[in-house]
Amino acid sequence: MREDTNERRVRLTIDGVPQWGTLMADTIRLEDGRTLPEADAHYLAPVTPSKIIAVHLTYRSRLTEYAARTPAYPSYFMKPPTTLNGHRGIVRRPRGTRFLNYEGELAVVIGERMHGVPVAEALAHVAGYAPANDVGLHDFRHADRGSMLRVKGQDGFLPIGPYVTPADEFDPTDFTLRTYLNGDVVQEATAEDMVWGVAYQLADLCRLITLEPGDVVLTGTPANSRPMQPGDVVSVEISGLGSVQSTVTDWDVDLSAVGEQPAVSANTLHVALAVPEDEAERMVTQSEHQGEAQ
Repeated sequence: MREDTNERRVRLTIDGVPQWGTLMADTIRLEDGRTLPEADAHYLAPVTPSKIIAVHLTYRSRLTEYAARTPAYPSYFMKPPTTLNGHRGIVRRPRGTRFLNYEGELAVVIGERMHGVPVAEALAHVAGYAPANDVGLHDFRHADRGSMLRVKGQDGFLPIGPYVTPADEFDPTDFTLRTYLNGDVVQEATAEDMVWGVAYQLADLCRLITLEPGDVVLTGTPANSRPMQPGDVVSVEISGLGSVQSTVTDWDVDLSAVGEQPAVSANTLHVALAVPEDEAERMVTQSEHQGEAQ
């Protein structure tokens, strides 16, 4: 899991109580002096942000995959802090849904208050970096209408950690990101694939939105985000930062009582499977006609 021998701060739950500790190889030393084997740790996210901001399309490979034109500027959405999930945590797929996608990303943790900071000074305000998985449930694409609240905002939809690597130990302009699904590489890209780098995104955001210490900015995912299945183990690894792992489980929850219900829209197929838009429309229309005939 670790890529160097430096001690790292981690956040755990001990008997239901959040605690900070120090990861030292195969052992974690808690602040009260106790130690426990790393293998027995129940990790929490190593951040406590006031807000989490994520970017839409920002990797060239993903734009190519979608046959999309490069936007003039990046666009963003927000995830609630309740999406935070720890290393080796559980990601739940609600009953009746099918398109729960992984998205390996570089997470940036703000260290100093940012407002109106120029690109050239943006990285000096960063506390550190961590691998993250910006999980999305695309069965609700039709319902969110751009807000991404149901798609990206559900509890546990942001595994991150297991620790934050200090900013002076990582170069956000030179890294390799890989996502593994059950041990197989399913996403791979370098920083060179980004249309807008970390410094640009931070400067863009803090023109109008004050970024506070501890806030998290998710900087986008490359091509090949695809659905996960119950039982799948997904890891996001970034060179120099280690990896964060999650296991997908079924969630036997009844969503039918209120609100919009999960559905397979053309946008679901386009985003979750990278199906061309016209083909996705055809597939949905064909499915609807088959349903009417039954």
